[in-house]
Amino acid sequence: MLEKLRQIWQAKDLRKDIFFVLAMLAVFRIAAHIPIPGIDVHNLRDFFAQNQIFGLLNIFSGGGLENFSVVMLGVGPYITASIIFQLLAMIIPSLEALAKESQGQQIINRYTRYLTVPLAALQGYGYITLLQRQTGQLVGSLTPFQWFSSIITVTAGTIFLMWLGELITEKKIGNGISLLIFAGIVAGMPGAVQRTLAVFDSSRLFNLLIFIAIAIVTIVAVVIITEGQRNIPVNYAKRIRGNRMYGGVNTHLPLRVNMAGVIPIIFAISLILFPPMIAQFFLGATTGFIASVAKFVINLFQNQIFYGVAYFVLVFAFTYFYTYVVFHPHQIAENLQKQGGFVPGIRPGRHTAEYLQGTVNKVLLAGALFLGLIAILPIIMQPITGMRTLVIGGTSLLIVVAVVIETVKQIDAQLTMRDYDGL
Repeated sequence: MLEKLRQIWQAKDLRKDIFFVLAMLAVFRIAAHIPIPGIDVHNLRDFFAQNQIFGLLNIFSGGGLENFSVVMLGVGPYITASIIFQLLAMIIPSLEALAKESQGQQIINRYTRYLTVPLAALQGYGYITLLQRQTGQLVGSLTPFQWFSSIITVTAGTIFLMWLGELITEKKIGNGISLLIFAGIVAGMPGAVQRTLAVFDSSRLFNLLIFIAIAIVTIVAVVIITEGQRNIPVNYAKRIRGNRMYGGVNTHLPLRVNMAGVIPIIFAISLILFPPMIAQFFLGATTGFIASVAKFVINLFQNQIFYGVAYFVLVFAFTYFYTYVVFHPHQIAENLQKQGGFVPGIRPGRHTAEYLQGTVNKVLLAGALFLGLIAILPIIMQPITGMRTLVIGGTSLLIVVAVVIETVKQIDAQLTMRDYDGL
C-alpha cells in the first residue's frame, strides 16, 4: 500500500490528475451546501432522515436534495437520459449501429446531454411540488418568478455537475458521474455517526457491535459479488496460413456474477417511487374517490413489508431484464465461430449460444438475489439493530465499493503503463 502511494506521488502527471479530481469533488460539495433561498434547511434534513423514499432520492442526488441546494437534482437526470438512449440503442437498429462507432458514440453523448435539460426541468418541478405537499412550511408557496428561477437554477446545477463529471472522467482516475455520487454518500457518513453518538448510551453497545459486524460482512460480500465471475474455457483451433501457424490458444470468456451493476436498483427506485409521487398530486383532489385512492397508494407504499417485497421483486426482475438487453449469447457464439474458437465439449453455433445462455441464467440467479437483498438491507437491519440514525444502506455500499474498485483499477493501469513505458 505504501509502495503504491509512493509510486503515485512520484508520477507527477498522475499526482496532478488526482489533485484535480479531489478539487472538483470539493467544488461539488460546496455547491451541494448552497441552498435555494427561503428554505428551512435544518428541518428539511430531519425530514429526509426520517423519510425512506426521499432518502433514496437523496442518495442519487449526491446529497444535494436534503439541502435543497442548487445541485439538488444531482446527476439523476443525466443518468436517466443515458439509460433511455442505452435502451433505445438495443431497440432501434440505426442507434445500435451508431453506438458501435467511435464518432457515433460522441453523437449519442451529445443527444444525451440535450435530453438531460428537459428531464432536469421536469424533475425539478416535480421535486419542488412534491416537497411542498410533503413538508408544508419547510418549502412554502413560491411566486411565479421564484418558480421560474428555482427551476432554471436546479437545471443549471445538473448541467454543471454533468460538466464536472466529464472533466473528472477525462483524467482517467475513475468514472466522473459515479465519483460524484460516491462523494455525496461518503460526505453523509460523518453526519450519521454524529447523530448516532448524540443519542448513544451503554445499553445500545451490543446493538452497535452487531451493526459493525454486519457492516463488515456486507462490505466483504459486496466485494466478492462485484469481483466474482464464471470463466468459460475457450479454445482456438490451429490454423496454417502460408508458413505461419495461428491459433492453438486456450483462454476463457468471463461471465460476471453482477453484469448489471447498480442499474437494476436505479430502475427499481424509479419505478417504485413513481406511484406514491403521482399520488401526492391527487391528495387534494375535489373528487373524494380520487383523493382516497391517492391516500391508499401512499399508505400502501409506506408499509415496510409491502415496500420491501415490491422493491426486492423489481430489483430481481430488472437484473434479468438488463442483462438480457446487454448480453447477446448468439452474437458471442457467432463471433467465436468466425474466429475459430469453441467451448470444449460444446458444438459451435446454436449449441454454444444455448450453453452460454444457460450458464448466464445460473450465475445471474446469485447476482439477482444479492442485488435484491442489498436493496432491502436497511429495512432488514432496522428491527435487528434498533438503530435508525445509523443504517446500513446496501445500495450506498454497493456504489461505494464499485467506485473504489474501479478507481483503484484505473490508477493501477496508469502505473502499469508508466512502468511499461519506462516513465
